[in-house]
Amino acid sequence: QVQLVESGGGLVQPGGSLRLSCAASGTIFRINTMGWYRQAPGRQRELVAAITSGGSTNYANSVKGRFTISRDNAKNTVYLQMNSLKPEDTAVYYCQLLQNGVNYWGPGTQVTVSS
Repeated sequence: QVQLVESGGGLVQPGGSLRLSCAASGTIFRINTMGWYRQAPGRQRELVAAITSGGSTNYANSVKGRFTISRDNAKNTVYLQMNSLKPEDTAVYYCQLLQNGVNYWGPGTQVTVSS
């Protein structure tokens, strides 16, 4: 089985920064994609950013230039550096691991951007 544990969420003022981390444990294959999704109240879960084990990245248009996804394959950990945060970035952020056609999800971490 696979377990994902997120950390790093919290309350930040507009224009501030946060760094999310997600550590995966269990049976992790060498080839996989890890990513971050978010879900705001009343809205569907949406992709924020994803990164393959080879380092290819994909970002939602709304976060391009502000967020950076990275990973440490040796630690099975993915990071999301979030800069220039806006109130509309407020959501629960979920870590995702896709491997061998199966999606795994973390429990989520709350990010609130408010003055």
